[in-house]
Amino acid sequence: MPRVIISLLLLWMAGPAWSAMTIEIVGGAANRIVVAIGPFGPVAAGQEDVARVLADDLSLSGQFRIVNEASLQVGDVLTAGFGRMRKNDVDAVVVGQVTTLPDKNIEVRFRLYDAVRARQMVGFSYVVPPRALRGVAHRIAEEVHLALLGSPGAYGGRITYVVKQAGRYALKISDVDGHNASSVFESAEPIISPAWSPDGTQMAYVSFEERRPIVYVQTLSDGKRRAVARFRGSNSAPAWSPDGKHLVVALTRDQSSQLYQVDASGQGDPVRLLRSASIDTEPVYSPEGRFIFFTSDRGGSPQIYRFERATGETQRITFDGSYNVSPALSKDGRWLAFVHRVEGAFRIAVMELSTRQVQVLTETDYDQAPSFASNDRIVLYATRIQGRGVLATVSLDGKIKQRLTQEGDLREPAWSP
Repeated sequence: MPRVIISLLLLWMAGPAWSAMTIEIVGGAANRIVVAIGPFGPVAAGQEDVARVLADDLSLSGQFRIVNEASLQVGDVLTAGFGRMRKNDVDAVVVGQVTTLPDKNIEVRFRLYDAVRARQMVGFSYVVPPRALRGVAHRIAEEVHLALLGSPGAYGGRITYVVKQAGRYALKISDVDGHNASSVFESAEPIISPAWSPDGTQMAYVSFEERRPIVYVQTLSDGKRRAVARFRGSNSAPAWSPDGKHLVVALTRDQSSQLYQVDASGQGDPVRLLRSASIDTEPVYSPEGRFIFFTSDRGGSPQIYRFERATGETQRITFDGSYNVSPALSKDGRWLAFVHRVEGAFRIAVMELSTRQVQVLTETDYDQAPSFASNDRIVLYATRIQGRGVLATVSLDGKIKQRLTQEGDLREPAWSP
């Protein structure tokens, strides 16, 4: 069940022979904002270059064109010459400074200027340990994105995914740009369906290490894990409740795949939520916990349904085409992403739930496992390119696209809360 031309090689920070990741932009905004970024000062050995990370972030968003402006003095825009910037079609200027403090912490200052109006738009200062410099660069990218576009970016989160390489499977977590990668769990048997807990401290997933699917929950800080669904038959498709106390899973313990609620602690008996003679699977909670969206063939073909927990009422949501599966909800509850079959190709589509209007976002043929970014404006998913599993992102309007690749097959992605 398989779930960004800038060549930016990102080194894995953990694991055995797992290879580097490449991010490739394959589609961007028609009119990109031109941003000049000046140096933030000398970069000490082993220290992150904040200006470079910031430039990479903004470039890879597909919304900006970056000009590395070495003529800018560190931390000072007064020498920039806004007139010269405007002649070069620069829309905005970022200047900053990185200073090592006596206590070995790092102070990072930055200012964003509107080059057209010659005025400061935003400026902040952060004091962090050296290991947090990359995170600060992501935060600056978020501030620049918000100031220039009026909407949040998605630079500072984390993603999880499964990579298959040399006959082994690894469940990985990394920054959105691929850095700071680490393994949650590795196995010679498949790992599927990773799901973040609402607070981002735990991961549920399905492991076949015992040659059958079992649902585990693992604490990310210490690696401790527990089986929460190890019943007869198949245990699959874990989805967290908004309060993090329970999961909904698909079990075949009694008959065909049905939805049950289990305690996240692994204690107690499962509680069956629906009763049907059809296959019900791939559950996901709505953000407020009122509904559970799921895939079912109860209407004769795989479609997405919505179950209201308080009333028990079940309603069909998708009607376009004969195959719609793998629901994912935006964090604001406005959008539903899913896999939609178009003339034999499996593509990512989104529905605005208030209007039920559907838009197909992708053009590849084997797209799986959509997941919304923290800003609800980007969908992460898995696909296959030239026979290899890769991860990809697409904006809600379908115009901005990226691919994330590395040696081996990537699959089963999920964006952190």
